[in-house]
Amino acid sequence: MNVRQETKLLGSNNKMLLNIHSEFDEVLQPFGHQAADFFLAASLYHARKISFARAAHIAGLSSDAFRYRLEEHFNQGFLMTDECVLEDVNTLNNLEV
Repeated sequence: MNVRQETKLLGSNNKMLLNIHSEFDEVLQPFGHQAADFFLAASLYHARKISFARAAHIAGLSSDAFRYRLEEHFNQGFLMTDECVLEDVNTLNNLEV
């Protein structure tokens, strides 16, 4: 049996029905009742479709709790993008006189 959950599309009055394959119940059950929200939010964050703050919010977790769970399940809390690293290097270079 498939689980059907109704959710609103962002910025829209339309509704989107999510059909979650029934095998996810067995896989997600050990991770608790918010596991589907967390893993969906984490997937969107890792795909760089939403920000860290947005992912934590839609997962229903504080920033610290979301980071902790990312580290627990993905061995990293924050994604380091090339742009972030280059920005930090440039900042350090500008600080050196």
